[in-house]
Formats: sequence, C-alpha cells, structure tokens
Amino acid sequence: MSRIAYVNGRFVRHRDACIHIEDRGNQFADAVYEVWGVRGGALMDFDGHMTRLARSLSELQIRPPMSNASLSVILARMVALNHIGNGLIYLQISRGQARRDHIFPPLDTRPGIMITAKPVNFEKAEVRAGKGISVITQPDIRWARRDIKSVSLLPNVLAKQAAAEAGAGECWMIDADGFITEASASNVWIVTADGTLVTRPASNDILNGITRRTLFELARNAGIKTQERPFTRDEALSAREAFITSASAFLTPVVEIDGKSVANGHPGTFSLQLRASYVATANERARKQINRPSVWLVARRGERPVN
Repeated sequence: MSRIAYVNGRFVRHRDACIHIEDRGNQFADAVYEVWGVRGGALMDFDGHMTRLARSLSELQIRPPMSNASLSVILARMVALNHIGNGLIYLQISRGQARRDHIFPPLDTRPGIMITAKPVNFEKAEVRAGKGISVITQPDIRWARRDIKSVSLLPNVLAKQAAAEAGAGECWMIDADGFITEASASNVWIVTADGTLVTRPASNDILNGITRRTLFELARNAGIKTQERPFTRDEALSAREAFITSASAFLTPVVEIDGKSVANGHPGTFSLQLRASYVATANERARKQINRPSVWLVARRGERPVN
C-alpha cells in the first residue's frame, strides 16, 4: 500500500510529496508542528493538540492555513487513507513560501502545510515500557522559547543521537542551575519516596506536553499527590521511580540515569499502573472525525476542493 501525504491542499503519494525550496520552514525553521497519537483509528487528545497548535501559531504570528473544522476533516482523512489503526499523525505549518529574507513576508503569503501518517506497533511499546529505558543527561542548549512547538529541533536531534550512541532510550537535559528541564522528545517525571508525582512547571523552559496534561488530570482524579517544581539529576536518582511521557511513548518508565540505577533498576508499580490508566482511557479521549464529501480550504484563488 502506498503511503499518502497531504501537502498544501493536495493528497499525494508519500514518495512524491515535496515543498518549494524557499518554504520558510526549510530556510529558517519558521514553522510549528503537532503530533497526534492514533489509537483504534481515532485521534487521541484531539482538542488539546488543536489548542496547543493554535497557541504556537499565535506566538510566532503565523496565520492558520484553514479553519479548525477543515483541518479536522483532513486529519481524519489522513488516518483513513493510510489505514492507520494505531500510529502517529504529524502536522507541520510554516509561514509559507517567499523570497529568502529574515523579515516576515507579506501578510497575504499563504502558510505552508504538510501532514504525514505512520503506523506504530503499540505491542512493542508495551514491551519497552515493561522493561523500562535508560537515559543520559546533557546540558540544555536550546533556545529560550521551548513552550512553542516549533520545528527548530537541532539541539533535540543532537541530544537524541547522543542517547542512541550511548545505547540509551532518551536524553534528559539540564539547565544552567542544575535542574532537569525535559528530555529530547518527552517530558520528565519522578515519584518521590512518599508517592508524590513531580514534574517541572509549565513555562517557557519546557513544552507543556498534552500527555503531560492528561496524566496530571488522571493522577489528581485518582487522589495522587502532585507537584510542579524543578528537580535535579541526583534527586531523580534517589527517587522511588522515574518516567517520561509523550504522544508516542505514552508513559515509559526510566530505570537507569547515566549508568546508575533508579531504585532497584526495574519499572515501578506506580509508573506501570499510571500507564495502564492512561492507556485504558485513551479511546475515550480519542475523537473520531466525521468524514465529509469535500472541504474548501483557505487557499489560492482557483484551487479545487479536496475530494
């Protein structure tokens, strides 16, 4: 089966998908993105991702390429066209195509949009969570607006590569004051000796993950004590448990940091139970979209509707 992508108003074969050389996402990383988990053919935490997408676009002064209703239909169509039962949907919106110049292009420049889809084997993810992962730590060298989900991810790429070369599953990043910010592609949590769930506060220092928000809600509804505060690598090493969260990893236990074991070096029952709770509610939190025969985009004059 050919994979299908969506690029600037058209569904195309993945192998044929392309953007213009002067798209500002390519030239300046002048773009934002979102990633939805798909479970049972439904987009998970749909509204949370849409809200964050709108905020990222607003913070960078990029106008939405279409209405939320139109985008919802296209995302659902991507799931269907690619026969995604369990997987990920990636969306990227740039400021558009324009002559290379650091200054923003004219206001009527049409934003660029591309969407891809891929299946994910959640059974492998369950096995990985059951074993737990090791992580390494590095200084956080990213820009000061990590709350915006921009495509400026080179420091994250370097951190993730360092983790891979070390045989680790993730890289935790440490700020100038010695506190963990987040991982290269996930949020970071610990469980203290008294069972308190701790993660860094949402600010410009981290991306406020949608899975992170959902997990807070689940924990509070279950009566679990939570704290948003910074913590150090040493505190993480002395914690009862540690784990990461993201749209793709859900909740994955961390059993080793820089070669040193967290607690007994095995996933803790607290983390595994919390993961099970998240997975159990995933389908309820997924929003299935209603297919429509066509949808008009905010597009160039004369462009045809998507059928």
